[in-house]
Amino acid sequence: MATLYITGAGVSAQSGIPTFRGRDGYWTIGSQHYTPQEMATRAMYQHNPGQFLTWYYQRFATYRDHGPNEVHHWLKDKALITQNIDGLDGKAGNLDYISIHGRLDQVTLYHTQGEDVARFAAPWHQIDEENLTESLLDVFKISSKGPELNVSLKPYVLLFDEFYTELYQIDRVENMMKKASKIVFIGTSFSVNITQMALDIARYHHIPIEVVDPEPCHVMHPNVTYHKMTASEYIHSTSEIG
Repeated sequence: MATLYITGAGVSAQSGIPTFRGRDGYWTIGSQHYTPQEMATRAMYQHNPGQFLTWYYQRFATYRDHGPNEVHHWLKDKALITQNIDGLDGKAGNLDYISIHGRLDQVTLYHTQGEDVARFAAPWHQIDEENLTESLLDVFKISSKGPELNVSLKPYVLLFDEFYTELYQIDRVENMMKKASKIVFIGTSFSVNITQMALDIARYHHIPIEVVDPEPCHVMHPNVTYHKMTASEYIHSTSEIG
C-alpha cells in the first residue's frame, strides 16, 4: 500500500496553464453564444463540431507545448491520478500515471461510449491556424454531415455529458483508491465526480486524507489534514521533514 496523489488544475498553474474556476480559468470563458459548460459537451461536438473544436483548440491545445514544473517532477515516481489533461506529468517522467479526464496530446475515433477504442497522437501539428475552424474539421475528418462513428476523430477528453468508462481506466482508479494507505489531494476544488468517489472510498475504508491548497475546501471525512499552502510549498515542506 502506498500514498496515492490526486491532483487538479492548481498543480499546473505554475506552468502557466489557467485553472478552471479562477478569474481567467477555463470555465469562466466560453464562446460568443455558449457557456464553457455548454461548450465542453458531447452534444456540442455532435451538433456544432466546428465551434466545439475551435473552442477546445483555443482553450486547451494552445498550451500543448508548455513544460512541467517542480511539482510534476516531484510526482514523477508517485502513484498518481490527475484530473488535468495537459500531459505534464508524462513530460516530467511519470510513466504510469492515470489522466482520468483524458489527455490533450491524444485523440480517439469518435465512438459510442463504453466501446473499446484505441488512443493515438493528436494531430495538432497539422492544423492551419489561419483557417482554424475549417482546418480542424478537415483534420478531424468531420464532413458537413457532422461527426461519423468510427471515422471522425474526437479529442481524448471526458466531457460534461459523458461518463467514466474503461477508456479512462476507471476500474484501475477505483482499485488504486481502495488500496491506498493515504490519499493526498493537491490543487483540486473537489467539484468533480472522481474526487467525490475518492472521498467516499476513503471514508468507507478508513483511509486518511490530506488536502493541499492555499484555500482548501472543507471535506466531510473523520481523518483529514489540511495544508494551507501551494503545491510547491507542500513539496518543499515534505522534503524538509524527510
